Amino acid sequence: MMTKQFRSLCLALLCTALLLLGALPVSAASKNLTFSIFFPPTHDQAVAAVDFAKEVEKRTNGQVTVTPFPGGTLTKAPQVYDGVVTGISDMGNSCFAYTRGRFPVTAALDLPLGYPNGKVASQVVNAFVKEVNPPELQDVKVLYVHAHGPGLLHTKKPVRSLEDLKGMKIRATGLSAKVVEALGAVPVAMPQPGTYEALQKGVVEGTLGPIEVLKGWKQGEVIKYTTECFDIGYTTSMFVVMNRKAWDALPADIQQVIDEVSQEWAAVHGASWDKADADGRAFTQSLGNELISLSPEESARWRKAVEPVINDYIANTPDGAAYVARIKEMIAGAAK
Repeated sequence: MMTKQFRSLCLALLCTALLLLGALPVSAASKNLTFSIFFPPTHDQAVAAVDFAKEVEKRTNGQVTVTPFPGGTLTKAPQVYDGVVTGISDMGNSCFAYTRGRFPVTAALDLPLGYPNGKVASQVVNAFVKEVNPPELQDVKVLYVHAHGPGLLHTKKPVRSLEDLKGMKIRATGLSAKVVEALGAVPVAMPQPGTYEALQKGVVEGTLGPIEVLKGWKQGEVIKYTTECFDIGYTTSMFVVMNRKAWDALPADIQQVIDEVSQEWAAVHGASWDKADADGRAFTQSLGNELISLSPEESARWRKAVEPVINDYIANTPDGAAYVARIKEMIAGAAK
């Protein structure tokens, strides 16, 4: 049996150990963050987002771990942002355009301003959000923003002119829906996850998006043509944000590390978008799908047709003209 003296010694040692533990700083190792990602697990952008999570863990020496939930398994694409705000997830990656009207300032980034590639698009959207710091994003901590290369038209029947497009049902989202309407087609709003089935079943006759969707979302299997309308190349800006309380709970040195990784990762996504576009082009060609180039004259017609979308944004958004001018300036500077 344990003697009274031995029990007292054990109790004293236990108390001492607890006191020593209490005197130590709270380790950030207890910071296990969840990360909702709307891309499917095999998509290049999901891979880039997961790599971001791994890099945060690496550079914080394991003091912060991030558990990714790709494929909308934690929150669906349109609910990712609200899921971060309410704490369903600590971090989230989705598109501003999936909740149209909620993000009036960042909507300027999705206008058909002629983005040449994913590298430039990601550089511009990330720099713009950082510079402007829109009021609409104050309920989260913005880690970084990225964006795909020029959005093109992918259809089940050939579109070589505006006349061919007239009346067609085209999947779009956010401001790209207005682009579709301006071109004479009928926009059908839906996020990427539902597009394959909609094309397959004939709910829509085409989709507007970067050429990467033909492989990344397998949509090359259910379309036959891509119209290379580069002159109206729009993008879709995509956020990676963090719950404000979760961010504020992190030590300052950990916040600094995450900020550093975040600013690097916009470029990582940009490079990934361009690789994905190249892969999407090769994939759709391997299926025998046709790439349709517009003549300079036809391109000018498309460009003129979408001008009202830009003008409407300017007319109905406070400081809209300044935002559009600044984005154009950024695109020109980044494309040099």
